[in-house]
Amino acid sequence: MNYRISLCLLLIFAFAENALAQSYQRTDLGVKANIQSMDVEVQFFSPDIVRVLKQPEGTVLKKESLSVIKKPQETHLDISDQDNIVTIKSESIQTKLNLKTGSISFETISGTPLFTEKDYGTQFTPVKDADKATYSVRQAFLLDKDEVIYGLGQQQNGKLNQRGQKIYLRQENMKVCIPFFNSVKGYGVFWDNYSPTTFTDNAQETSFDSEVGDCSDYYFMYGPGADGVVARMRDLTGQAPMMPLWVYGFVQSRERYKTQFELVDVVKKYRALKVPLDGIVQDWQYWGKDDNWNAMSFDPSTYPKPQLMIDSVHQLNAHLFIVSWPGFAPKTPQYQEFKQKNMLINFDTWPPGANTRPYDVYNPEARDIYWHYLNKGIFSLGIDAWWLDSTEPDHINVQEKDFDQPTYLGTFRSVENAFPLQHTKGVYEHQRQTTDSKRVILLTRSAFAGQQRYSANTWSGDVVSAWPTLKRQIPAAVNFSLTGLPYWNGDIGGFFAGAFVRGGGAKNPDFQELYVRWMQFATFTPMMRSHGTDIPREIYQFGNRGDWAFDAQEKFINLRYHLLPYLYATAWNVTHNSGSIIRSLYSEFGQDKQGYENNSEFMFGKSFLVIPVTEKGVKNQSVYLPAGTQWFDFWTGESTSGGKSIEKATPMDIIPLYVQAGSIVPWGPKVQYATEKKWDHLTIRIYPGANGKFTLYEDQNDNYNYEKGMYATIDFIWNDKARTLTINDQQGAFEGMIKKRTFDIVLVGPGHGNGLNVTAPDKTISYAGKKKVVQL
Repeated sequence: MNYRISLCLLLIFAFAENALAQSYQRTDLGVKANIQSMDVEVQFFSPDIVRVLKQPEGTVLKKESLSVIKKPQETHLDISDQDNIVTIKSESIQTKLNLKTGSISFETISGTPLFTEKDYGTQFTPVKDADKATYSVRQAFLLDKDEVIYGLGQQQNGKLNQRGQKIYLRQENMKVCIPFFNSVKGYGVFWDNYSPTTFTDNAQETSFDSEVGDCSDYYFMYGPGADGVVARMRDLTGQAPMMPLWVYGFVQSRERYKTQFELVDVVKKYRALKVPLDGIVQDWQYWGKDDNWNAMSFDPSTYPKPQLMIDSVHQLNAHLFIVSWPGFAPKTPQYQEFKQKNMLINFDTWPPGANTRPYDVYNPEARDIYWHYLNKGIFSLGIDAWWLDSTEPDHINVQEKDFDQPTYLGTFRSVENAFPLQHTKGVYEHQRQTTDSKRVILLTRSAFAGQQRYSANTWSGDVVSAWPTLKRQIPAAVNFSLTGLPYWNGDIGGFFAGAFVRGGGAKNPDFQELYVRWMQFATFTPMMRSHGTDIPREIYQFGNRGDWAFDAQEKFINLRYHLLPYLYATAWNVTHNSGSIIRSLYSEFGQDKQGYENNSEFMFGKSFLVIPVTEKGVKNQSVYLPAGTQWFDFWTGESTSGGKSIEKATPMDIIPLYVQAGSIVPWGPKVQYATEKKWDHLTIRIYPGANGKFTLYEDQNDNYNYEKGMYATIDFIWNDKARTLTINDQQGAFEGMIKKRTFDIVLVGPGHGNGLNVTAPDKTISYAGKKKVVQL
């Protein structure tokens, strides 16, 4: 009798286990199951990208991501189950779903653990979002004890590694909040939620906790490696278009030019001094007083002939940025139309006391109206670029009820962090619809995941002019880039410089030192732009040629222009191969753990190691040279092996700058603006010691014909052992391309091919688009 009972119990248990093991469904993208009162779904968007979606059981989810634009691609999956674990394998990774706890983990195809949720780590807490019943959503994960992670947008905390902290992710001036991190284990995670979110990392767990959400929704992506993760994030959220060549030159700005004549006069002075310049920026209040805030029209008393101003800038071979804000004063026609159509978000935005309100950037019709006025009043005059200020947006006189304000997509609280994404979307898409002859440039103060697809370059906000601030910009920039957004810049010298006014402003030696060091850093960022309040920053404000502060600036501006062929090719790598301009040491030297938390150095493209001077009065600076390669001192040509720290002298016109062996660097001509001279006579600097490859990229500089295949590339390949440079056949074609040119080949060494010095070439060759092999 006991035997029969035991046998029955065994059969019952076996049946129950088998039922549990089968309590999931296969789908076209992976699997789904009901676990712990949740509907759980694992969706493969590609062999390397997995979406994990969880929601309270019985709820109906209608979500269209604002960031993710990729559609799932056909991916071969092998699905199996054993002991309540469902394994879904692609050709790159495997994902495991625990049918008891609902937790999900990720491994390499060979079984090496990568990332895992915490058991029972998904929590939905009922809340009211204004009148809507919804949830606060929390998802917890477990990271390795010593695992380093990067990202989270741009946090001004001075940290490169984002472990061990609690950060409230809500957009603010100087704080760009993107719930994404990039791990040294070769994976990344994007938490797809737009409400304010708390990121927490401690010894117990790592978590995202969002104030509002109908689901837990995140994307796991496997690189492997930092560059691979960035590429997956771009695949998921959109590629970055090419910006025009000129915007990689030097841009001068100020808070603010007060008349059209003052602005044009600045460009004339640069031309008279023969200091290179490509962009000039018109900041706020060209529309007049605050009661006409952001009217998108020129005040006739100070800008009586705006068309003449724009034409004059163009005749001087420069380009004009114009500022535009998302908020409007009640007097403006934009405010009136938005109010009539219930398209204002009812809280106070900048400036104080003007009763300005932001428009509903989430509403496609509102974005249409915004562009209608912007085009009619500004773009139709022929300006070249936009400065989209206050894209967080500024939120003043804050009240809790402000976050209950309705938008086209729900409460402001539910979509707040995506405000900059939607605002830039409107301007980019409408300009593209208006003309393809001029590439869109959006200089913006905030960003969210996916914003790179709208040709946005985010600056670090209204930071204070101080040495600790300068130091913090390096990890801020690197983390922003590792979040997947390639275009970042900052105000050279810092925005608020009032502390230096009493000592002479631009003639104050302390400000001059800070400003020059900041400019040296900015030389190696995606946009080199001078801006700030309190002290005018034009180069001639600092003295005359022959004065050290003038000469040091001119030296680095000229260096920037010499590097334009290198930088433009790097920008093409961003667009074409999902590359990055600012890169962490980990991105290039993933096996060298010494560089994982180095927050004072970064790579500029693939070749240059940049170590800005970020402390006052520094005469010598310690430099860590990553292991695995030889390094050339850019200024002297001397080489040394990596994997060690050295001291480098840092007079005011020098920062530590190194080039890794195997680099091929095209060196452009000395010019006053980016397109002054064609690249028909370039110097090619070769840094020996390793094999190398470089692709020179050219197109028509400022239109979208490259999207139609109208561009050309030339591959340069260095064989270090054979000492040969192979210049392959030119690929592609476009109207106006250079068909015959001269290359001066320089093999870099001590005293040869260094700094800004002109060096007699080792070989000079003529090139007409056909393969050549040069023996050195």
